[in-house]
Amino acid sequence: MELLQIIVNSVRNISLWSIVDILVVSYILYKVYMLIKETRAEQLLKGIVLIIFLIPISSFFHLVMLNWILTKTLTIGVLSFVIIFQPEIRRALEHLGRTAFNDKHILQDEEVMERVVTEVVNSVDNLSKSKTGALIVIEQITGLEDIINTGTKIDAVVSSALLENIFVVNTPLHDGATIIRNDRIVSAGCFLPLTNNNELNKKLGTRHRAALGISENSDALIIVVSEETGTISFAVNGKLIRNYTKDRLKKILINIMKRRFQKKFTWRERVIEWKKKIKRTRS
Repeated sequence: MELLQIIVNSVRNISLWSIVDILVVSYILYKVYMLIKETRAEQLLKGIVLIIFLIPISSFFHLVMLNWILTKTLTIGVLSFVIIFQPEIRRALEHLGRTAFNDKHILQDEEVMERVVTEVVNSVDNLSKSKTGALIVIEQITGLEDIINTGTKIDAVVSSALLENIFVVNTPLHDGATIIRNDRIVSAGCFLPLTNNNELNKKLGTRHRAALGISENSDALIIVVSEETGTISFAVNGKLIRNYTKDRLKKILINIMKRRFQKKFTWRERVIEWKKKIKRTRS
């Protein structure tokens, strides 16, 4: 009965702000877990949680030496976590920095978006048939200015003919990545960061490792054409999927870009409606 009374009194003392506080912290912890899920950081985090759980137990049973070792290990572990998993932490912070209002790199017109996708897919299909290696990056919310500056500025309207010409073998720009922003090819011959994923198929070359690397550090959409087999691959959010057909590639590109396009305007409509409510309240 005493335990029940304690629980009842605790519940009575919970304020609305306490509930909000708990919900916010729970949401943050959930998002952090989703960011590190199925990454190397997940295993290390589980180890740190286990150590945190064992420290009070060792203290309760007066296991002084074990408690000292666990405490020191935790200190070193947290520092190691920051150093070893710097790329994952960077990706998490970039993910938090993406908002619905940061839309300058998202196409403003659905018709233009579909035209751009059609031109890209047509060029990729032709490059695949001729087994010409290619690496195309479509910028989304995360800015790629640092990557763009490593290549040669072009600033031309996206067209199938131009993309195919860029990747002609033995031309100056064919070996790097071509960056597309909105409806323009902004740069070609760009250098991308390579992935550190050791589970990637050893048969895949530098283009595929570069595609996976930039997808791990941004929300860009990356298309790769294999020079050896002509296979079309698609990378997004740290995942690389191979053997795309022309129609399948076009469908997934349009679906992803349309979702972001619609989401952007959903938020804008909410803000406009919120402003209208404030005006009505004031009047």
